[in-house]
Amino acid sequence: MSDRMKIILLLAPALTVIVVLFLGGLVIGLMRSFNYMPVIGLTEPNFDAYIALFTSREFYLSFLLTFHIAFTSTVISAVIAVASALLLRRTFFGRGVINFLFQLNLTVPHLVGAVGILYLFSQSGSFARLAHEFGMISRPSEFPALVFDPYAIGIILQYVWKEIPFIGVIVLAQMQALGQDYESVARSLGASKWQSFRFVLLPLIFPGVLSASVIVFAFTFGAYEIPALLGQNYPAALPVLAYRQYTDVDLAARPEAMAMAIVIAILAGVMIWAYTRLTRRGIRS
Repeated sequence: MSDRMKIILLLAPALTVIVVLFLGGLVIGLMRSFNYMPVIGLTEPNFDAYIALFTSREFYLSFLLTFHIAFTSTVISAVIAVASALLLRRTFFGRGVINFLFQLNLTVPHLVGAVGILYLFSQSGSFARLAHEFGMISRPSEFPALVFDPYAIGIILQYVWKEIPFIGVIVLAQMQALGQDYESVARSLGASKWQSFRFVLLPLIFPGVLSASVIVFAFTFGAYEIPALLGQNYPAALPVLAYRQYTDVDLAARPEAMAMAIVIAILAGVMIWAYTRLTRRGIRS
């Protein structure tokens, strides 16, 4: 038996699960987005769901909100993660403890963090009550709206808190593998600390930052639970809107929900494609 055949056989169980569950579900969702649901009498495929979707004002508002959440949280997380990795790669007293605390919330589920944001930052939460107790506001309702707000600040806070260590661990491992020889050479040639970072270290760690950022963006764009718990009712994030349509008592609303899910999947695929193109171009250059 050839080595290629052995590799195929070893990968067969995982590939079977991916093909059956992921691609199978994607195909069924695509069929339903074309209004093909024989169970309820829809047997003629059409584009009515997509036409209704792309002519809906609520869809565009939800899309902009979802993109704002994903893009803002990804950029903030990546910037802070790189800065944290730069600090954590240094040698200092208590570095092991700080590194452990930095990675600690990787094991914390997103819902637990969302509940913490809700209890801390809502207008009836702990910070609002403390501000009222110390006379900073006359009543807790005057506390700034950071949860259920139109700018999705609470959602972004949760994602930033959760994704900083995820990106940071990847970047820190890459920095430690590279060492500091390249920067030392740049400094010996007269480059400042900022120049050695901007022109030497950043291009070297950029593929790792980009790959982690793409994963974070795709996840936050398609995640349901955090926007459902911390987000406003209108406009809602796309996954929340799609779930509402899917669980509507009118089964005829499901094709539109499936169309939203397909749009989310297509965007995630486009992000992965763009990442692979950028990384290949970077490797060639």
